[in-house]
Amino acid sequence: MSREWTKKWVGLLFAACIVALFCWTPIREWVNTPSQIRVLEGNSTWLKLGLPVHAVVTTSNAHVAAIHRSDSPSSLALNLKQPIEIDSLAQGDADVQVKLFGFLPVKSVHVSVIPDIKVIPGGQSIGVKIRSSGIMVVGYNLIKSVEKTLSPAETANIKVGDVITKIDGKTVQSVEQAAMLINRAGKEKRDLELTLMRSKSATKTHVTPVWDNETQTYRIGLYIRDSAAGVGTLTFFAPKQKVFGALGHVISDLDTGQPIEVKDGQVVHSSVTSIDKGESGQPGEKRGTMIDESNVLGTIKRNSEFGVYGTMSQIPDYGKVNEPIPIALAEQVKEGPAKILTVVNGQEVEEYDIEIVNVLRQKFPATKSMVIKVTDPKLIEKTGGIIQGMSGSPILQDGKLVGAVTHVFVNDPTQGYGVFIEWMLNEAGIQTKASAAVPDHRLNKAS
Repeated sequence: MSREWTKKWVGLLFAACIVALFCWTPIREWVNTPSQIRVLEGNSTWLKLGLPVHAVVTTSNAHVAAIHRSDSPSSLALNLKQPIEIDSLAQGDADVQVKLFGFLPVKSVHVSVIPDIKVIPGGQSIGVKIRSSGIMVVGYNLIKSVEKTLSPAETANIKVGDVITKIDGKTVQSVEQAAMLINRAGKEKRDLELTLMRSKSATKTHVTPVWDNETQTYRIGLYIRDSAAGVGTLTFFAPKQKVFGALGHVISDLDTGQPIEVKDGQVVHSSVTSIDKGESGQPGEKRGTMIDESNVLGTIKRNSEFGVYGTMSQIPDYGKVNEPIPIALAEQVKEGPAKILTVVNGQEVEEYDIEIVNVLRQKFPATKSMVIKVTDPKLIEKTGGIIQGMSGSPILQDGKLVGAVTHVFVNDPTQGYGVFIEWMLNEAGIQTKASAAVPDHRLNKAS
């Protein structure tokens, strides 16, 4: 009996020691040390192991990552109670290994050195004009013919949200071209063959034009659109690559809610004329107008869930920051004070205080990367917080561009979501990976 109790007490004591060991701060820091880290070329990072022991720390590639100093040897004896500084020297990969007594491995960390990225944060109000790749079906129109009222397109199972890409095998690029081809087929008393894109799949259907007594032309009973325009916010301009990113979210058709596949588009100057202040349950809105439309600032080539992207020769006027600043990688963004750049009157970009309330550690790109809260009394007084048209406003923290505003909380306009700038840079084709030798042609593919 006493032997059984002894075993139990020994087991309990052992379990208590294990729990106490892992509750010890140095052990927790050692366990929580990441197995992989990324660092921008020319910058430093720290490993905090916290163990009150000496160990030998080595790097497998001293040309990529060096310990403490760029001129340091590839192996150093260090006190692990102090953080280990790693200098990034060149793009590539290296493994940093920590060994007790010089031979007993206790930790291995893979270090990826990626290209140093600096961009100019925007905040400017911009006008966005895009043409779709095809003709968007946005509604049905009943035609009054001699015999009855009908929509031939609806009868032919053409759906709102479809995109007409071809008529009788010919690519259509404008509403006027589509109307001409429809009227011609009507005069020739024949059906039309329409090629449609529906949920990213191509399908074909036939429809018979009918004579519209009101317009005195042949029609198929559809409301169609080939372009969209609006006002938004510029997020960044990359002077080295001559590309830009804006909005932070996809442009969708107003009537169908479907993302618009971009054929081409332009960015022009815009001015904020008035503000509809946001309230709980009622999002506010910036109202603006495009100005100097003949002065094209940039060309839009891509419309994705992370915003619009394209080429631009130089940063537009009226910015708050006019020189490139560093970006923060997703894992470097932290909770705490930050700022946003945006326009609430005219064209002048202003800086406002916010708080990054929560950071979501995303393994894959998503538009809701962080929860932000407006704390600036001036902005709250003017707008109520985050409002429509503010999406794309750059978020700065510790002198780095970390993300952009994307959404507002309907029930609390002082709060909303932001997206990591890294995800937007990826969409623009700017590398955030160690292997920078292979170019990314995202923008070219979308053109």
